[in-house]
Amino acid sequence: MGTIEEPTEDDLSVSSPKTWATGAPAVAHALRYALGQTSPRRTALTLLNINQPKGFDCPGCAWPEPAPGRRHANEYCENGAKHISDEATSRRVTADFFRAHPVSELAGRSDYWLNQQGRLTEPMVKRPGSDHYEPIGWDEALGLLADGLRALDHPDEALFYTSGRLANEPAFLLQLFARAFGTNNLPDCSNMCHESSGSALGETLGIGKGSVSLDDLYDADLVFVVGQNPGTNHPRMLSALEETKRRGGQVVAVNPLPEAGLLRFKHPQKARGIVGRGTAIADQFLQIRPGGDLALFQALNRLLLEAEDAAPGTVLDREFIAAHTTGFDAFAAHARTIGWAEVAEATGLTREEIEQVHRRVLGAGRIIVCWAMGLTQHKHGVPTIREVVNFLLSRGNIGRPGAGVCPVRGHSNVQGDRTMGIWERMPQAFLDALEKEFSFTPPSAPGLDSVDAIRAMRDGRARVFLGVAGNFVRATPDSEVTERAMRNCRLTAHISTKLNRSHTVCGETALILPTLGRSDRDVQAGGEQFMSVEDSMSEVHATRGRLAPAAPRLLSEVAVISRLARLTLGDKPDIPWEEFTRDYDTVRDRIARVVPGFEDYNARVRRPGGFRLPNPVNRREFRTAGGKAVFTRNDFTALRAPDGHLILQTLRSHDQWNTVPYAMDDRYRGITGGRRVVLVNGADLARLGLAERDLVDLVSVWEDGRERRAPGFRVVSYPTPVGSAAAYYPETNVLVPLDSVADISNTPTSKSVVVRLEPVRDRTADGRRTVPGPQQES
Repeated sequence: MGTIEEPTEDDLSVSSPKTWATGAPAVAHALRYALGQTSPRRTALTLLNINQPKGFDCPGCAWPEPAPGRRHANEYCENGAKHISDEATSRRVTADFFRAHPVSELAGRSDYWLNQQGRLTEPMVKRPGSDHYEPIGWDEALGLLADGLRALDHPDEALFYTSGRLANEPAFLLQLFARAFGTNNLPDCSNMCHESSGSALGETLGIGKGSVSLDDLYDADLVFVVGQNPGTNHPRMLSALEETKRRGGQVVAVNPLPEAGLLRFKHPQKARGIVGRGTAIADQFLQIRPGGDLALFQALNRLLLEAEDAAPGTVLDREFIAAHTTGFDAFAAHARTIGWAEVAEATGLTREEIEQVHRRVLGAGRIIVCWAMGLTQHKHGVPTIREVVNFLLSRGNIGRPGAGVCPVRGHSNVQGDRTMGIWERMPQAFLDALEKEFSFTPPSAPGLDSVDAIRAMRDGRARVFLGVAGNFVRATPDSEVTERAMRNCRLTAHISTKLNRSHTVCGETALILPTLGRSDRDVQAGGEQFMSVEDSMSEVHATRGRLAPAAPRLLSEVAVISRLARLTLGDKPDIPWEEFTRDYDTVRDRIARVVPGFEDYNARVRRPGGFRLPNPVNRREFRTAGGKAVFTRNDFTALRAPDGHLILQTLRSHDQWNTVPYAMDDRYRGITGGRRVVLVNGADLARLGLAERDLVDLVSVWEDGRERRAPGFRVVSYPTPVGSAAAYYPETNVLVPLDSVADISNTPTSKSVVVRLEPVRDRTADGRRTVPGPQQES
């Protein structure tokens, strides 16, 4: 398939942002990418099995599939097709590759180049003092890792990280292994993304998950889509919103950037999506300033209270409030103090825009609020989501059909991993159930989340890092600090399908343990196996790989974790690790006895489409301390940048999945041939004395006084809110200070970074005047 060239930023081209998404171009781009990765036959086999009842779940986003009888034969989006084609690639990374490329060279390669090399094929080790990975047998590799774990002074010196690609069965085994080893150090990717959602929903509703189903979304009268870009991050959501519109519902989009998919959607599986104009999704678009969502919902709540004053008993659901909630009076008293001048400053919206939304709210009986990282990754992310809950509780839009909360998870099984116990602070009831089932006492002290894990490695309190799926180094903030922390470890190990940046940031000893992908057939001693996942709406279903494994020496994640656990723990406690590897039904039998809602797991997950986990909120049962849903009082917050500075939000390009770009383009935003760009409002460019395509360094400002610099970005004039900017991650993760986190949830504040744009022409020559490659951010 030819040599993979390292991309450059020399071909940057900028055009007007698109005003619609998907249609025939999306199909063409997906097929072109797929056929560039593998054969037509393998492409067809992959795409015909993705998201089908007897196939495999897309390893991309966590958006749910319709019921089996309502699914399309091509139940995937452009980015899902790219993501699964990326996994099904025919390219291979062998021992010869590592002999040809020292770690020091790989560390200087871009994320794009590393990913494009293909699937990992055999275990590799980088030994102390070496600059090369070399082959190692599975027994020796797992023995080396087990020895490293047993040599620690305390179990809390180990970290067990995972991303949302991990399915339920290996996730359950990973947390079981970690707790049997003696630690709750189970950081995961949710710590960086939706932890604020879980914190806010757990406090106010008693469960940290969304409450709605696809049918609820279809039947809603009004859907808010806040701080998210479905057209890029979960495009199949646009199909659901199109159905909402078809049934008479309305959509309000709230986002700092105009997103093409929320303006107009051309369904690629329908004639009107190919030759027609498609469907206008957003009935109203609010271009809000970053972080202004708290102020917006506080203003809406004030308007609801005033409307109730004017027409008592006609606006608020007084019966629901009295029977099912607490804290309303304190919330209402505070909401009435919110001033319109403050709201205008925080949101950048006019009072008329907000009152127009208010009129839509008054006309809607059933309301859903959907959100993603645009709400969670701020210092006040938890209060913002609590205010969203206030808004829904006020009119009884919790716990009934067509209404509720909908945090949209960005990675396939991140919600399922949490259900399986991947959390550093699992409730005592879960730990008690583990103890009863497996006859050992799990540790009860809270473990480390992702941010605290970096601090622990930095400070020498954590010595062994095991990453299962994911790309920890590139998913986390403060890149320079994170990389130094990882290199401070005695041993780092990654269970992975593809090469990524984390493999180049090594501890004293480093292991790469290659594993089966979601699309690979998994055959064990007990026969062909399947696994299961949980989507964003609590639907649990089977996923069965259909492709021949990428290499003969690959092990499944279940097998790797189980073999490692046996080598590390021996027979104490007495856990049947070999049985788990032989037959995954035995894992599900144990899950059924430990995790509520998974009773009769093996039978129910075999049904077409699986089953939905019960949510007590939908029975209007709130498992909070007081047994009721909680109204909260949230202090007003407005982000302010010092003179000469902007509020930067980091985001994905369209041709990207999480930390991995598939191309150097962002088709819907009109950017092609480059990723080191910063999108800035034209008025701000004039105020700062900058012009289109000027070369600047992005320099973040934080109270610790340390300079964080991302060099060599081209300025692009773009319709961002005045006072704000946007640029792609992971290139800009270097700018997010490790200690700049959301209150309560500890989530990095990647959507509210204070930066200045420093023109390169104004600096003295210091060796950094040329545009660096993506590897030189820090």
